[in-house]
Amino acid sequence: MKFLLDVCVSSRSLEAFLTAAGHDVASAVSINPRASDQQLLELALREGRVLVTEDKDFGELVFIRQLPHGPIVRVVELAVDQQVRAIGELLDQYAAELTGPVIVTITRGRIRIRRGG
Repeated sequence: MKFLLDVCVSSRSLEAFLTAAGHDVASAVSINPRASDQQLLELALREGRVLVTEDKDFGELVFIRQLPHGPIVRVVELAVDQQVRAIGELLDQYAAELTGPVIVTITRGRIRIRRGG
């Protein structure tokens, strides 16, 4: 699977975890740390990447402005080690759901999957 890590979740731990699991990982920090949310959304869609972020502003782009998008995973108030565990759990249980315009919200103890947007 291909991932794009937003600046706010571009930890070495998460990137290393995903890479070690055989995933193709790109980081906004490496590509362009000043890229706008819209640019990241477009890049992820164009390259077929799951966009991982903490940023709730993607909701405005998707639900208000109705921009096309691929899978977006938003982690909410999780420390880096919790992000790694939560993404691991997501991939173990819901990897097949990470296609098309889906929004996944991960909070402590909960994974919410919403299609469309």
